[in-house]
Amino acid sequence: MIDSSPPSAPRLQPATLTLADIGAALAAGWRQFATAPLLSMGFASVFVVLGGILFALIEALAIAPISLSFAAGFMLIGPALLAGFFAVSDRVRDGQKPEVANIWQGFRKLPRGGWVVSFVCALLFLIWITDAGTLYGFMIGREPTAFARLLQAEESVQRFLFYSSLMGAVLAFIIFAVSAFSIPLIYDGRADLVSGVVASVRAVFGRFPATIVWACLLAFVIIVSAALLPLLVVTLPVMAYASRALYFRVFPPG
Repeated sequence: MIDSSPPSAPRLQPATLTLADIGAALAAGWRQFATAPLLSMGFASVFVVLGGILFALIEALAIAPISLSFAAGFMLIGPALLAGFFAVSDRVRDGQKPEVANIWQGFRKLPRGGWVVSFVCALLFLIWITDAGTLYGFMIGREPTAFARLLQAEESVQRFLFYSSLMGAVLAFIIFAVSAFSIPLIYDGRADLVSGVVASVRAVFGRFPATIVWACLLAFVIIVSAALLPLLVVTLPVMAYASRALYFRVFPPG
């Protein structure tokens, strides 16, 4: 009898990963973006608009310091968006013209295990925002702080940003270790939920110097882009395509 179940974690052996691989993945991400720029920016612009509405609400409530927590929190929910970009990336890699329908098809293709990982990411995002809000109440309180005042970098704001960043970094690394390679493995049908997560964690810690460089680069680009929102229409698809390319270097097809 032929075993058609997804491969177990021990059979998913990660390949060697170097800084050169990261550079090659970024180059591949940019090339794929350049192949379908309008579709890529159109999909990313949905999140830019939602982010703009959120930042406008934060300004109206005069709680500007917490905006950076939301910008950093985008790293926690980012994995849930990858399926749409994966579908576009695969069409480009196959030499076909991607269409808007492919984004929806990518989400429909994602197995249940991928949605479970995405749900965990969203749950940790809610925990992160709740903790950041609690910390905000203790350190800054109800004193109105608009974006213009945020630039003054008062001591209370600095302390809030420092400690909230520490909390966010821990949660972001957990999400990265769990989802960096599990979601593409599950998406491609090469692993189920458990084996995909195990393989992802093993790959992150087994290739730690290179993967932590990638994680820091990914976090820096996305957080800066989320803070300077219009940049996200370019950086989000580029980094999503680059993540797909890096995954193929860590877990080569076949």
